[in-house]
Amino acid sequence: MKRYCLALDLIDDPVLMAEYKKYHEKIWPEITASIKDSGIENLEIYCIENRLFMILEADETFTFERKTTMDTENKRVQDWEDLMWNYQQALPSAKEGEKWLLMEKIFELEC
Repeated sequence: MKRYCLALDLIDDPVLMAEYKKYHEKIWPEITASIKDSGIENLEIYCIENRLFMILEADETFTFERKTTMDTENKRVQDWEDLMWNYQQALPSAKEGEKWLLMEKIFELEC
């Protein structure tokens, strides 16, 4: 199992941030299916202020390229992404069209 950590910001507006969190209380079933179908076995999103932190745990079939292709070909996923972009804003270092950015692991405590 491989773990990936990603970051993204929300638009810093309390009303929009509350709406975004409300959508994530019950995401659309097609979104859950697309996540699982891509090889992601666990996905968590955390929030502090307007910063989001996502942890993905995926099997050996998962690649970001494959997930992007699957998402591009899925109208319902595209509808979800368009809706979510009303609440999200790219990190300052993001390139054109980038949303979630992969984070670098800098420490791990091994017992």
